[in-house]
Amino acid sequence: MIKNYLHTIYVLFKKELMGYFNSPIAYIFLAVFLVAGNWLFFSNFFAVGQATMQSYFVFLPWVFLFLAPAITMRLWAEERKMGTNEFLLTLPVTDWQVVLAKFLGAIAFVLVALLLSLTLPFTVSSLGNLDSGPVWGGYIGAIFLAGAYLSLGLLVSSLTKNQIIAFVLGLAACFLFFVIGANFVLVQAPSFLAPMMKFLGLGSHFDSVAKGVIDSKDIIYYLTFIFFFLWLNVRVIEKRELNS
Repeated sequence: MIKNYLHTIYVLFKKELMGYFNSPIAYIFLAVFLVAGNWLFFSNFFAVGQATMQSYFVFLPWVFLFLAPAITMRLWAEERKMGTNEFLLTLPVTDWQVVLAKFLGAIAFVLVALLLSLTLPFTVSSLGNLDSGPVWGGYIGAIFLAGAYLSLGLLVSSLTKNQIIAFVLGLAACFLFFVIGANFVLVQAPSFLAPMMKFLGLGSHFDSVAKGVIDSKDIIYYLTFIFFFLWLNVRVIEKRELNS
């Protein structure tokens, strides 16, 4: 039973992942991500004069802020517009299987982008003594942050048929959850709200992990965040099926 359940998710996941690479847009995304990342990093790397990737993990969440909604905007919106979502949901699969497959396909695409960026730490380590702890922490944090962005973007995509609207709303939602715990926001917030805002902020948890300190509370937060928005995605689909 479990084996068949997981096999169905794998088949759907493979379809979603291949869907990215069957389109030139995927290669454009990867090229923009790598070129922008390398340019932003090396534009001030030699001025700093230290073998560190700290600056890379400072702007990486902002790159993902645009990349994640661009990846997820089509996942439900395009299928709703073309009507293929109705056919998909009539197949002998559960809503959770479909949602998980779409999410895993999206996160796998992001992992490909991160794997291609590993040339950066190898290059930096060849130029100096690179501390691997923050590097590994930064990449682990990036994976969890991307997962949070993608789960949120996937939900937004299920609410509209228009990909542009899905992108804009996904970008706004990701931005809100990222900056709500940022220091420049917290200093303006009421003191009784600041601790809650810091806890809810995706960016504050990323900063902790990116320092190389893997705290269980940060990992639990990200997993809870991802599960919650995937659960909401399933609820939206179920409600639409009942109303159709």
